[in-house]
Amino acid sequence: MLGTFKGPDGIDLIVHAATRDSGGFLTVYGEFKNTSSEDYTVPIGWQGLEQSVAMHGRSLGAMTLVDSKERKRYYVLRDSDDRPLTTTDYADPLKAKASMDVFAMFPAPPASTTEVGIQFPGFAAGTIEVS
Repeated sequence: MLGTFKGPDGIDLIVHAATRDSGGFLTVYGEFKNTSSEDYTVPIGWQGLEQSVAMHGRSLGAMTLVDSKERKRYYVLRDSDDRPLTTTDYADPLKAKASMDVFAMFPAPPASTTEVGIQFPGFAAGTIEVS
């Protein structure tokens, strides 16, 4: 586990891995965990503000990574139809005490970058290691 980031109403973002692949991508794997006894209605802000992405439905399009060393922000990748390369069409609401596995793909930072900041609307920002 690389980190747990606290969100609203008892929702945690738990990041398990951030893995580079040979194609030049970085995939973040994790889960959202509802630690409360109430169902959580997923906010529309999770999919981001880009209309071309939002029109494809629920996603994690608003997630970004920040490479402080290189002074660069990385956004979720999109396919040729502007669909974000993240977990999509997940169940809403997130049931009480339930969790949901998620992923998001980004351009990989340079090999010299070993950690990045992770930012997602409503959650505490933090740093994760890149492998």
